Amino acid sequence: MTPPDPGRELPGAFPVFPLSGALLLPRGRLPLNIFEPRYKAMVEDALGERRLMAMIQPDPTLGSSAIGPGLYAVGCLGRISSFAETEDDRYLITLTGIARFRVAVELPMRRGYRRVRADWGPFSAVDLAAPAPGGFDRATLVAALRGFFARRGIQVDWQAVEQMSDDGLLTTLAMVCPFAPAEKQVLLEAPDVATRARDLLALLLIGAHGPAGDAAEEPGQPS
Repeated sequence: MTPPDPGRELPGAFPVFPLSGALLLPRGRLPLNIFEPRYKAMVEDALGERRLMAMIQPDPTLGSSAIGPGLYAVGCLGRISSFAETEDDRYLITLTGIARFRVAVELPMRRGYRRVRADWGPFSAVDLAAPAPGGFDRATLVAALRGFFARRGIQVDWQAVEQMSDDGLLTTLAMVCPFAPAEKQVLLEAPDVATRARDLLALLLIGAHGPAGDAAEEPGQPS
């Protein structure tokens, strides 16, 4: 019997949250603090529609239009895996990455937030497959990470790092390390694990020799 194709369950259209510097990868977990009315509306609608929404970065080279800044061509769909409402009317959610997509077309806005139709072709087979161990030199990557964090005076629970799976380590580092938005986009668009690991290693080695004490870059405001 032919096994079911998980890609068939991917939606054709969904809302997108444009946020510079915020990277979501398949199987990664991204905490978000939602306070703008339009993005609260987006979360509310997503909770009623399979809990799906996507992260995508604005592309500064594309300028802006009446609906907002131009977007990079590639983002990542996620599922809301935790939700809480605060006393001051904010939503605290965690978005767990499912699969990357290429924007096929942007759709009319709904309740003030943006929506796209997706092309899954370039990424779904890789992103929906079970992660395989290895695919990169873990020891070299961790050594570069030590130099990168030491240069910036960042404290790390190295025991927790050692306990991560290969896939979890690579995904977490790509998401949380303080890289520039364009560098994060490179990591997002990497076609496979080996390429992402190579690109991540290069960024860590460059950062390890950069200015000491650089503060971690916070994601920009949503657009």
